[in-house]
Amino acid sequence: MLESLKRIVYEANMEIFRKGLVIYSFGNVSGLDRRKEIFAIKPSGVSYTKLRPQDIVLVNLEGEVVEGDYRPSMDTNTHLLLYREFSEIGGIAHTHATYASAWAQAERSIPCYGTTHADHFYGEIPVTAKMTDDAIQRNYETETGKLILATFTEKNPSEVPGVLIANHGPCSWGKTPGEAVYHMVLLEEIAKMAMLTESLNPKVSPIKKLLMDKHYLRKHGKDAYYGQNK
Repeated sequence: MLESLKRIVYEANMEIFRKGLVIYSFGNVSGLDRRKEIFAIKPSGVSYTKLRPQDIVLVNLEGEVVEGDYRPSMDTNTHLLLYREFSEIGGIAHTHATYASAWAQAERSIPCYGTTHADHFYGEIPVTAKMTDDAIQRNYETETGKLILATFTEKNPSEVPGVLIANHGPCSWGKTPGEAVYHMVLLEEIAKMAMLTESLNPKVSPIKKLLMDKHYLRKHGKDAYYGQNK
């Protein structure tokens, strides 16, 4: 099963590369086997052009490497904290995608301006608080995870499957590594749309809540009717 997980995580990593959301080694995707309490993650500093399935590193929920010839991603402790606290997720993606990172660097949440956004993220895509000097000097990656968790004290991570890390970049998640990547692709496209929207109309207002509810709930609500019945 863990060889299968490594292959799935490898493919998810290659998907963010194919989608143009990462360059060189600037990003990572992980996937969790909750039954075994082990997650697979991209190795640190390995270029996407050289990444192989056997390079994927296995880490337990205590943060210990259990299999792999390489050091895991520098962001492993961030992934670890999110897996511990967000019980419904099974995959995490992090990139430095251009538009989403621009919003993160501007320290701005992305308002919900239209139905494309509302179809996938229920409300604004939030930005974390800035990290304090003391936190930067501690375990930086763990502190990054804490910032994300603090941002979601009153938000449902299943309804808003992504965040902007202030001065850094986007992070997304899902039930699987593939879904985490799917949300990352959408987050970047929504960030681009929002920036273009504000450039055309600097006084634009967010979407009406009634319309946002309609679009989100028809896909994700208890009476959702999007797609085909199984």
